[in-house]
Amino acid sequence: MATPTNAAADGRSPVKFGTSGWRGLIADEFTFANVRLAVTAIAEHVKSKTKQPKILVGYDTRFYSEEFSQLAVEILEHHGVTALLCETFTPTPAVAYEIQRSKLDGAVNFTASHNPAQYHGLKFSSSDAGPALPEVTRDIEARSAKLYAAGGVPALGHHEKTKAQIVNLRAEYLKRIGELVRFDVLAKSKAKFVVDALHGCGAGYLDKVLADHGVAVQALRTNRDVLFDGTGPDVSEENLAPLRKAVVESKAAAGLATDGDADRFGIVDRDGSWVAPNHVLALVYDYLVETRGWKLPAARSVATSELVDAAAKAQGQKTYQTPVGFKYIGQLIREDKIALGGEESSGLTIRGHVPEKDGILACLLVAEMMAARGTSISDQVRALFKKVGREYWPVRENLHLNEEQKANAIEKSKTDASTLLGRKVASVDRTDGAKFAFEDGTWMLLRLSGTEPLLRLYVEAESEAATKKLAKDATEWILKG
Repeated sequence: MATPTNAAADGRSPVKFGTSGWRGLIADEFTFANVRLAVTAIAEHVKSKTKQPKILVGYDTRFYSEEFSQLAVEILEHHGVTALLCETFTPTPAVAYEIQRSKLDGAVNFTASHNPAQYHGLKFSSSDAGPALPEVTRDIEARSAKLYAAGGVPALGHHEKTKAQIVNLRAEYLKRIGELVRFDVLAKSKAKFVVDALHGCGAGYLDKVLADHGVAVQALRTNRDVLFDGTGPDVSEENLAPLRKAVVESKAAAGLATDGDADRFGIVDRDGSWVAPNHVLALVYDYLVETRGWKLPAARSVATSELVDAAAKAQGQKTYQTPVGFKYIGQLIREDKIALGGEESSGLTIRGHVPEKDGILACLLVAEMMAARGTSISDQVRALFKKVGREYWPVRENLHLNEEQKANAIEKSKTDASTLLGRKVASVDRTDGAKFAFEDGTWMLLRLSGTEPLLRLYVEAESEAATKKLAKDATEWILKG
Protein backbone atom coordinates (compact mmCIF):
# COMPACT_ATOMS: atom_id res chain seq x y z
CA MET A 1 0.00 0.00 0.00
CA ALA A 2 1.14 3.48 -0.66
CA THR A 3 2.73 5.69 1.94
CA PRO A 4 0.62 8.84 2.44
CA THR A 5 1.93 11.66 0.21
CA ASN A 6 0.57 14.89 -1.18
CA ALA A 7 0.23 13.65 -4.74
CA ALA A 8 -1.63 16.71 -5.95
CA ALA A 9 1.29 18.95 -5.05
CA ASP A 10 3.68 17.26 -7.47
CA GLY A 11 1.24 16.41 -10.24
CA ARG A 12 1.13 12.66 -9.72
CA SER A 13 -2.04 10.60 -9.50
CA PRO A 14 -2.95 9.92 -5.84
CA VAL A 15 -3.91 6.33 -6.70
CA LYS A 16 -0.90 4.17 -5.95
CA PHE A 17 -1.03 0.42 -5.30
CA GLY A 18 1.34 -1.21 -2.82
CA THR A 19 1.71 -4.76 -1.50
CA SER A 20 -2.05 -5.26 -1.19
CA GLY A 21 -4.06 -2.47 -2.77
CA TRP A 22 -4.32 1.30 -2.51
CA ARG A 23 -4.74 2.84 0.93
CA GLY A 24 -4.88 6.39 2.23
CA LEU A 25 -6.10 8.62 5.02
CA ILE A 26 -9.83 9.25 4.82
CA ALA A 27 -10.60 12.81 3.58
CA ASP A 28 -6.93 13.42 2.79
CA GLU A 29 -6.00 10.90 0.08
CA PHE A 30 -8.93 8.54 0.24
CA THR A 31 -11.65 10.85 -1.08
CA PHE A 32 -14.64 10.49 -3.38
CA ALA A 33 -12.70 12.28 -6.14
CA ASN A 34 -9.81 9.83 -5.87
CA VAL A 35 -12.12 6.81 -5.63
CA ARG A 36 -13.73 7.99 -8.87
CA LEU A 37 -10.25 8.01 -10.43
CA ALA A 38 -9.41 4.51 -9.19
CA VAL A 39 -12.71 2.84 -10.09
CA THR A 40 -12.87 4.50 -13.51
CA ALA A 41 -9.35 3.22 -14.21
CA ILE A 42 -10.41 -0.26 -13.07
CA ALA A 43 -13.49 -0.12 -15.31
CA GLU A 44 -11.30 0.80 -18.29
CA HIS A 45 -8.87 -1.99 -17.41
CA VAL A 46 -11.48 -4.75 -17.19
CA LYS A 47 -13.20 -3.51 -20.36
CA SER A 48 -9.86 -3.87 -22.17
CA LYS A 49 -9.78 -7.54 -21.15
CA THR A 50 -13.36 -8.62 -21.87
CA LYS A 51 -16.37 -7.11 -23.64
CA GLN A 52 -19.00 -7.73 -20.96
CA PRO A 53 -17.21 -7.89 -17.61
CA LYS A 54 -18.94 -8.66 -14.34
CA ILE A 55 -17.35 -7.23 -11.18
CA LEU A 56 -18.16 -7.82 -7.52
CA VAL A 57 -18.09 -4.86 -5.13
CA GLY A 58 -17.37 -5.66 -1.48
CA TYR A 59 -16.60 -3.61 1.62
CA ASP A 60 -15.60 -3.81 5.26
CA THR A 61 -16.95 -2.14 8.42
CA ARG A 62 -15.03 1.12 8.07
CA PHE A 63 -16.41 4.65 7.95
CA TYR A 64 -18.14 5.43 4.64
CA SER A 65 -17.67 1.91 3.24
CA GLU A 66 -21.25 1.75 1.96
CA GLU A 67 -21.01 5.13 0.24
CA PHE A 68 -17.73 4.32 -1.49
CA SER A 69 -19.20 0.99 -2.63
CA GLN A 70 -22.32 2.57 -4.07
CA LEU A 71 -20.15 5.07 -5.94
CA ALA A 72 -18.13 2.19 -7.39
CA VAL A 73 -21.30 0.47 -8.57
CA GLU A 74 -22.45 3.63 -10.34
CA ILE A 75 -19.10 4.15 -12.06
CA LEU A 76 -18.79 0.52 -13.16
CA GLU A 77 -22.33 0.43 -14.56
CA HIS A 78 -21.76 3.81 -16.28
CA HIS A 79 -18.84 2.20 -18.14
CA GLY A 80 -20.80 -0.87 -19.17
CA VAL A 81 -19.50 -3.15 -16.43
CA THR A 82 -22.09 -5.28 -14.63
CA ALA A 83 -21.72 -4.75 -10.89
CA LEU A 84 -22.74 -7.12 -8.10
CA LEU A 85 -22.90 -5.44 -4.68
CA CYS A 86 -22.39 -7.27 -1.39
CA GLU A 87 -25.42 -6.96 0.83
CA THR A 88 -23.32 -6.21 3.91
CA PHE A 89 -19.76 -6.19 5.26
CA THR A 90 -17.96 -9.15 3.69
CA PRO A 91 -14.59 -10.82 4.42
CA THR A 92 -11.92 -10.55 1.74
CA PRO A 93 -11.60 -14.38 1.46
CA ALA A 94 -15.36 -14.65 0.84
CA VAL A 95 -15.03 -12.06 -1.94
CA ALA A 96 -12.18 -14.09 -3.44
CA TYR A 97 -14.17 -17.32 -3.24
CA GLU A 98 -17.17 -15.73 -4.99
CA ILE A 99 -14.96 -14.60 -7.90
CA GLN A 100 -13.77 -18.19 -8.22
CA ARG A 101 -17.19 -19.82 -7.72
CA SER A 102 -19.16 -17.55 -10.06
CA LYS A 103 -16.34 -17.06 -12.57
CA LEU A 104 -16.44 -13.27 -12.23
CA ASP A 105 -14.02 -10.89 -13.89
CA GLY A 106 -12.77 -9.55 -10.57
CA ALA A 107 -13.73 -7.54 -7.51
CA VAL A 108 -13.40 -4.05 -6.11
CA ASN A 109 -13.14 -4.39 -2.34
CA PHE A 110 -13.23 -1.33 -0.07
CA THR A 111 -11.06 -2.21 2.90
CA ALA A 112 -7.91 -1.01 4.62
CA SER A 113 -7.54 -4.44 6.21
CA HIS A 114 -5.62 -4.14 9.51
CA ASN A 115 -4.74 -0.44 9.20
CA PRO A 116 -5.95 2.06 11.84
CA ALA A 117 -9.44 3.59 11.66
CA GLN A 118 -8.35 6.79 9.92
CA TYR A 119 -7.41 4.80 6.81
CA HIS A 120 -9.56 3.39 4.05
CA GLY A 121 -8.47 1.38 1.07
CA LEU A 122 -9.32 -0.39 -2.15
CA LYS A 123 -8.21 -3.86 -3.13
CA PHE A 124 -8.64 -5.05 -6.70
CA SER A 125 -8.78 -8.76 -7.36
CA SER A 126 -8.50 -10.14 -10.87
CA SER A 127 -10.55 -12.92 -12.44
CA ASP A 128 -8.16 -15.48 -10.94
CA ALA A 129 -9.52 -14.50 -7.47
CA GLY A 130 -6.14 -13.40 -6.14
CA PRO A 131 -4.71 -9.94 -5.42
CA ALA A 132 -3.95 -8.15 -8.67
CA LEU A 133 -0.44 -8.78 -9.93
CA PRO A 134 1.99 -5.86 -10.53
CA GLU A 135 1.35 -5.71 -14.27
CA VAL A 136 -2.37 -5.23 -13.56
CA THR A 137 -1.94 -2.56 -10.88
CA ARG A 138 0.59 -0.72 -13.06
CA ASP A 139 -2.00 -0.56 -15.85
CA ILE A 140 -4.64 0.74 -13.42
CA GLU A 141 -2.20 3.32 -12.04
CA ALA A 142 -1.28 4.47 -15.56
CA ARG A 143 -4.94 4.87 -16.50
CA SER A 144 -5.59 6.72 -13.25
CA ALA A 145 -2.64 9.05 -13.90
CA LYS A 146 -3.96 9.86 -17.37
CA LEU A 147 -7.40 10.65 -15.97
CA TYR A 148 -5.84 12.76 -13.22
CA ALA A 149 -3.73 14.73 -15.68
CA ALA A 150 -6.90 15.45 -17.68
CA GLY A 151 -8.53 17.03 -14.64
CA GLY A 152 -9.96 14.01 -12.84
CA VAL A 153 -13.31 12.26 -13.17
CA PRO A 154 -16.44 14.40 -12.71
CA ALA A 155 -19.25 13.20 -10.48
CA LEU A 156 -22.07 11.38 -12.22
CA GLY A 157 -25.43 13.08 -12.52
CA HIS A 158 -28.29 12.08 -10.20
CA HIS A 159 -30.10 10.49 -13.14
CA GLU A 160 -27.31 7.93 -13.37
CA LYS A 161 -27.77 6.51 -9.86
CA THR A 162 -27.76 2.74 -10.25
CA LYS A 163 -29.04 -0.15 -8.21
CA ALA A 164 -26.85 -3.20 -8.54
CA GLN A 165 -27.77 -6.81 -8.05
CA ILE A 166 -27.35 -7.49 -4.33
CA VAL A 167 -25.54 -10.67 -3.24
CA ASN A 168 -24.84 -12.29 0.11
CA LEU A 169 -21.75 -14.47 0.06
CA ARG A 170 -21.82 -16.02 3.53
CA ALA A 171 -23.68 -19.28 2.89
CA GLU A 172 -21.62 -20.36 -0.13
CA TYR A 173 -18.33 -19.38 1.47
CA LEU A 174 -19.07 -21.19 4.74
CA LYS A 175 -20.18 -24.23 2.76
CA ARG A 176 -16.74 -24.30 1.12
CA ILE A 177 -15.04 -23.87 4.49
CA GLY A 178 -17.01 -26.89 5.69
CA GLU A 179 -15.33 -28.94 2.95
CA LEU A 180 -11.83 -27.83 3.96
CA VAL A 181 -12.00 -28.18 7.74
CA ARG A 182 -12.61 -31.43 9.64
CA PHE A 183 -15.38 -30.21 11.90
CA ASP A 184 -16.09 -33.75 13.06
CA VAL A 185 -12.68 -33.75 14.75
CA LEU A 186 -13.44 -30.39 16.32
CA ALA A 187 -16.89 -31.37 17.59
CA LYS A 188 -15.62 -34.62 19.16
CA SER A 189 -12.98 -32.78 21.19
CA LYS A 190 -15.62 -30.85 23.19
CA ALA A 191 -13.18 -27.93 23.24
CA LYS A 192 -14.40 -24.36 23.67
CA PHE A 193 -12.97 -21.43 21.71
CA VAL A 194 -13.20 -17.67 22.10
CA VAL A 195 -13.53 -15.74 18.82
CA ASP A 196 -12.58 -12.06 18.47
CA ALA A 197 -13.80 -10.25 15.35
CA LEU A 198 -12.17 -6.92 16.35
CA HIS A 199 -15.31 -5.15 15.05
CA GLY A 200 -14.49 -6.37 11.54
CA CYS A 201 -15.92 -8.62 8.84
CA GLY A 202 -15.20 -11.90 10.61
CA ALA A 203 -18.27 -11.42 12.79
CA GLY A 204 -21.03 -13.82 11.75
CA TYR A 205 -18.55 -16.01 9.90
CA LEU A 206 -15.97 -17.60 12.20
CA ASP A 207 -18.26 -17.65 15.25
CA LYS A 208 -21.23 -18.86 13.20
CA VAL A 209 -19.47 -21.73 11.41
CA LEU A 210 -18.11 -23.06 14.71
CA ALA A 211 -21.51 -22.90 16.40
CA ASP A 212 -23.23 -24.45 13.38
CA HIS A 213 -20.94 -27.48 13.70
CA GLY A 214 -21.61 -27.98 17.40
CA VAL A 215 -18.44 -26.35 18.71
CA ALA A 216 -18.72 -24.26 21.87
CA VAL A 217 -17.81 -20.66 21.09
CA GLN A 218 -17.80 -17.28 22.82
CA ALA A 219 -17.68 -14.25 20.52
CA LEU A 220 -16.13 -10.85 21.23
CA ARG A 221 -16.27 -7.48 19.44
CA THR A 222 -18.79 -8.56 16.81
CA ASN A 223 -20.51 -5.16 16.60
CA ARG A 224 -19.56 -2.45 14.12
CA ASP A 225 -17.27 0.23 15.54
CA VAL A 226 -15.67 2.42 12.86
CA LEU A 227 -13.06 3.53 15.43
CA PHE A 228 -12.13 -0.08 16.31
CA ASP A 229 -11.82 0.67 20.04
CA GLY A 230 -9.33 3.37 19.11
CA THR A 231 -6.62 0.78 18.44
CA GLY A 232 -7.37 -0.45 14.92
CA PRO A 233 -8.40 -3.94 13.72
CA ASP A 234 -4.90 -5.42 13.65
CA VAL A 235 -4.43 -8.91 15.14
CA SER A 236 -1.36 -7.75 17.04
CA GLU A 237 -0.43 -9.00 20.49
CA GLU A 238 -1.40 -5.64 22.00
CA ASN A 239 -4.82 -5.49 20.33
CA LEU A 240 -5.74 -8.99 21.49
CA ALA A 241 -5.60 -8.17 25.22
CA PRO A 242 -9.41 -8.59 25.58
CA LEU A 243 -9.17 -11.98 23.85
CA ARG A 244 -6.37 -13.14 26.16
CA LYS A 245 -8.44 -12.14 29.20
CA ALA A 246 -11.53 -13.98 27.92
CA VAL A 247 -9.57 -17.16 27.09
CA VAL A 248 -8.02 -17.38 30.55
CA GLU A 249 -11.24 -16.53 32.41
CA SER A 250 -13.36 -19.01 30.44
CA LYS A 251 -10.67 -21.75 30.43
CA ALA A 252 -11.04 -22.00 26.65
CA ALA A 253 -8.76 -24.16 24.49
CA ALA A 254 -7.63 -21.11 22.51
CA GLY A 255 -8.55 -17.67 21.25
CA LEU A 256 -9.10 -17.12 17.52
CA ALA A 257 -9.08 -13.64 15.99
CA THR A 258 -9.51 -12.09 12.55
CA ASP A 259 -8.55 -8.58 11.45
CA GLY A 260 -10.71 -5.88 9.83
CA ASP A 261 -11.41 -7.73 6.58
CA ALA A 262 -10.80 -11.21 8.05
CA ASP A 263 -7.88 -12.08 5.80
CA ARG A 264 -5.41 -12.23 8.73
CA PHE A 265 -5.43 -14.43 11.82
CA GLY A 266 -4.45 -13.99 15.45
CA ILE A 267 -4.03 -16.90 17.86
CA VAL A 268 -3.97 -16.93 21.67
CA ASP A 269 -3.04 -20.16 23.49
CA ARG A 270 -5.02 -21.61 26.40
CA ASP A 271 -2.77 -19.86 28.95
CA GLY A 272 -3.39 -16.47 27.33
CA SER A 273 -0.05 -16.28 25.53
CA TRP A 274 -0.02 -14.82 22.03
CA VAL A 275 1.30 -17.20 19.37
CA ALA A 276 3.63 -15.79 16.70
CA PRO A 277 2.10 -16.15 13.20
CA ASN A 278 5.45 -17.52 11.99
CA HIS A 279 5.10 -20.49 14.33
CA VAL A 280 1.47 -21.02 13.32
CA LEU A 281 2.39 -21.26 9.63
CA ALA A 282 4.98 -23.99 10.21
CA LEU A 283 2.70 -25.94 12.55
CA VAL A 284 -0.29 -25.88 10.22
CA TYR A 285 1.87 -26.91 7.25
CA ASP A 286 3.25 -29.85 9.24
CA TYR A 287 -0.27 -30.82 10.34
CA LEU A 288 -1.76 -30.64 6.84
CA VAL A 289 0.96 -32.80 5.28
CA GLU A 290 0.36 -35.40 7.99
CA THR A 291 -3.46 -35.38 7.93
CA ARG A 292 -4.26 -34.61 4.28
CA GLY A 293 -1.44 -36.60 2.78
CA TRP A 294 -0.36 -33.61 0.71
CA LYS A 295 3.26 -34.38 -0.13
CA LEU A 296 3.86 -30.90 -1.48
CA PRO A 297 6.23 -28.00 -0.76
CA ALA A 298 5.43 -24.94 1.37
CA ALA A 299 5.74 -21.30 0.33
CA ARG A 300 6.63 -18.26 2.39
CA SER A 301 7.63 -14.65 1.84
CA VAL A 302 11.26 -13.62 2.24
CA ALA A 303 10.36 -12.00 5.58
CA THR A 304 8.85 -15.17 7.04
CA SER A 305 10.48 -17.61 9.47
CA GLU A 306 12.73 -20.32 8.10
CA LEU A 307 10.97 -22.66 10.53
CA VAL A 308 8.63 -23.17 7.56
CA ASP A 309 11.62 -24.45 5.56
CA ALA A 310 12.67 -26.74 8.39
CA ALA A 311 9.15 -28.17 8.71
CA ALA A 312 9.02 -28.80 4.97
CA LYS A 313 12.46 -30.42 4.97
CA ALA A 314 11.38 -32.74 7.79
CA GLN A 315 8.57 -33.86 5.48
CA GLY A 316 10.99 -34.35 2.57
CA GLN A 317 9.76 -31.20 0.83
CA LYS A 318 11.25 -27.91 -0.36
CA THR A 319 10.07 -24.34 0.23
CA TYR A 320 9.35 -21.61 -2.30
CA GLN A 321 10.49 -18.14 -1.22
CA THR A 322 8.57 -15.15 -2.62
CA PRO A 323 8.72 -11.36 -2.36
CA VAL A 324 6.41 -9.82 0.26
CA GLY A 325 2.84 -9.66 -1.07
CA PHE A 326 0.33 -12.49 -1.07
CA LYS A 327 -0.19 -12.25 -4.82
CA TYR A 328 3.05 -14.19 -5.30
CA ILE A 329 1.92 -17.02 -3.03
CA GLY A 330 -1.46 -16.95 -4.77
CA GLN A 331 0.21 -17.85 -8.06
CA LEU A 332 1.67 -21.01 -6.49
CA ILE A 333 -1.76 -21.97 -5.09
CA ARG A 334 -3.34 -21.56 -8.52
CA GLU A 335 -0.65 -23.80 -10.03
CA ASP A 336 -1.25 -26.42 -7.27
CA LYS A 337 2.44 -26.40 -6.38
CA ILE A 338 2.14 -26.06 -2.59
CA ALA A 339 0.24 -27.47 0.37
CA LEU A 340 0.30 -24.15 2.24
CA GLY A 341 1.52 -20.64 1.60
CA GLY A 342 1.93 -17.95 4.23
CA GLU A 343 3.41 -14.67 5.33
CA GLU A 344 4.66 -13.61 8.76
CA SER A 345 2.07 -10.81 8.73
CA SER A 346 -0.63 -13.39 9.56
CA GLY A 347 -1.63 -14.46 6.07
CA LEU A 348 -2.30 -18.08 5.08
CA THR A 349 -4.07 -20.17 2.49
CA ILE A 350 -3.97 -23.84 1.52
CA ARG A 351 -4.16 -26.15 -1.45
CA GLY A 352 -7.53 -26.18 -3.22
CA HIS A 353 -8.63 -22.89 -1.70
CA VAL A 354 -8.52 -19.28 -2.90
CA PRO A 355 -5.21 -17.66 -3.88
CA GLU A 356 -5.80 -15.09 -1.16
CA LYS A 357 -5.19 -14.81 2.58
CA ASP A 358 -7.96 -16.36 4.67
CA GLY A 359 -7.93 -15.58 8.38
CA ILE A 360 -11.16 -17.49 9.01
CA LEU A 361 -9.79 -20.70 7.52
CA ALA A 362 -6.47 -20.23 9.33
CA CYS A 363 -8.21 -19.97 12.71
CA LEU A 364 -10.31 -23.06 12.00
CA LEU A 365 -7.29 -25.12 10.96
CA VAL A 366 -5.52 -24.16 14.18
CA ALA A 367 -8.61 -25.19 16.16
CA GLU A 368 -8.80 -28.50 14.26
CA MET A 369 -5.09 -29.12 14.82
CA MET A 370 -5.46 -28.53 18.57
CA ALA A 371 -8.46 -30.82 18.74
CA ALA A 372 -6.75 -33.58 16.76
CA ARG A 373 -3.48 -33.47 18.67
CA GLY A 374 -5.00 -32.80 22.07
CA THR A 375 -2.20 -30.47 23.14
CA SER A 376 -1.68 -26.73 23.50
CA ILE A 377 -0.12 -24.71 20.70
CA SER A 378 2.98 -23.95 22.76
CA ASP A 379 3.48 -27.69 23.35
CA GLN A 380 3.16 -28.29 19.63
CA VAL A 381 5.69 -25.55 18.85
CA ARG A 382 8.19 -27.18 21.22
CA ALA A 383 7.54 -30.58 19.61
CA LEU A 384 8.18 -29.09 16.17
CA PHE A 385 11.44 -27.52 17.35
CA LYS A 386 12.51 -30.94 18.60
CA LYS A 387 11.48 -32.56 15.32
CA VAL A 388 13.52 -30.16 13.17
CA GLY A 389 16.50 -30.07 15.54
CA ARG A 390 16.62 -26.41 16.58
CA GLU A 391 14.51 -23.44 17.68
CA TYR A 392 13.40 -20.47 15.58
CA TRP A 393 12.45 -17.16 17.17
CA PRO A 394 11.62 -14.48 14.61
CA VAL A 395 10.89 -10.83 15.43
CA ARG A 396 9.77 -7.83 13.38
CA GLU A 397 10.63 -4.28 14.44
CA ASN A 398 9.01 -1.22 12.87
CA LEU A 399 11.52 1.63 12.71
CA HIS A 400 10.10 5.12 12.20
CA LEU A 401 12.96 6.98 10.49
CA ASN A 402 13.36 10.55 9.32
CA GLU A 403 14.35 11.13 5.69
CA GLU A 404 18.08 11.27 6.47
CA GLN A 405 17.94 8.04 8.49
CA LYS A 406 15.89 6.34 5.77
CA ALA A 407 18.37 7.34 3.07
CA ASN A 408 21.22 6.11 5.27
CA ALA A 409 19.43 2.77 5.89
CA ILE A 410 18.87 2.29 2.15
CA GLU A 411 22.57 2.83 1.51
CA LYS A 412 23.52 0.39 4.27
CA SER A 413 21.21 -2.25 2.81
CA LYS A 414 23.30 -2.14 -0.38
CA THR A 415 26.42 -3.31 1.43
CA ASP A 416 28.13 -6.53 0.39
CA ALA A 417 30.36 -6.77 3.46
CA SER A 418 31.66 -10.21 4.43
CA THR A 419 31.17 -9.38 8.11
CA LEU A 420 28.25 -7.51 9.64
CA LEU A 421 27.22 -6.98 13.27
CA GLY A 422 30.20 -9.08 14.30
CA ARG A 423 28.91 -12.03 12.29
CA LYS A 424 30.14 -13.61 9.07
CA VAL A 425 27.75 -13.06 6.17
CA ALA A 426 26.97 -16.30 4.34
CA SER A 427 24.75 -14.76 1.66
CA VAL A 428 22.73 -11.67 0.73
CA ASP A 429 19.26 -12.04 -0.82
CA ARG A 430 17.67 -9.04 -2.54
CA THR A 431 14.36 -10.70 -3.48
CA ASP A 432 12.60 -7.91 -1.57
CA GLY A 433 14.72 -5.54 0.46
CA ALA A 434 18.06 -6.90 1.70
CA LYS A 435 18.24 -10.16 3.64
CA PHE A 436 21.58 -10.97 5.24
CA ALA A 437 22.02 -14.63 6.17
CA PHE A 438 24.82 -15.27 8.66
CA GLU A 439 26.97 -18.38 8.99
CA ASP A 440 25.55 -19.15 12.44
CA GLY A 441 22.08 -19.70 10.93
CA THR A 442 20.65 -16.34 12.00
CA TRP A 443 19.45 -13.67 9.55
CA MET A 444 18.13 -10.14 9.25
CA LEU A 445 16.07 -8.39 6.59
CA LEU A 446 15.77 -4.66 5.94
CA ARG A 447 12.75 -3.65 3.92
CA LEU A 448 10.82 -0.42 3.41
CA SER A 449 7.16 -0.98 4.28
CA GLY A 450 4.63 -1.13 1.49
CA THR A 451 1.85 -0.14 3.89
CA GLU A 452 3.25 2.53 6.22
CA PRO A 453 6.03 5.20 6.29
CA LEU A 454 8.61 3.09 8.09
CA LEU A 455 11.45 0.61 7.72
CA ARG A 456 10.72 -2.95 8.71
CA LEU A 457 13.50 -4.92 10.35
CA TYR A 458 13.09 -8.70 10.53
CA VAL A 459 15.50 -10.91 12.46
CA GLU A 460 15.57 -14.58 13.45
CA ALA A 461 17.84 -16.53 15.79
CA GLU A 462 17.78 -19.77 17.77
CA SER A 463 16.50 -18.34 21.07
CA GLU A 464 14.42 -15.39 22.25
CA ALA A 465 17.49 -13.87 23.91
CA ALA A 466 19.63 -14.27 20.78
CA THR A 467 16.90 -12.73 18.63
CA LYS A 468 16.56 -9.80 21.02
CA LYS A 469 20.32 -9.14 20.84
CA LEU A 470 20.39 -9.44 17.05
CA ALA A 471 17.47 -6.99 16.77
CA LYS A 472 19.23 -4.54 19.12
CA ASP A 473 22.53 -4.77 17.23
CA ALA A 474 20.79 -4.36 13.87
CA THR A 475 18.75 -1.34 15.04
CA GLU A 476 21.86 0.41 16.37
CA TRP A 477 23.66 -0.28 13.07
CA ILE A 478 20.76 1.13 11.05
CA LEU A 479 20.41 4.28 13.18
CA LYS A 480 24.13 4.98 13.41
CA GLY A 481 25.14 7.77 11.02
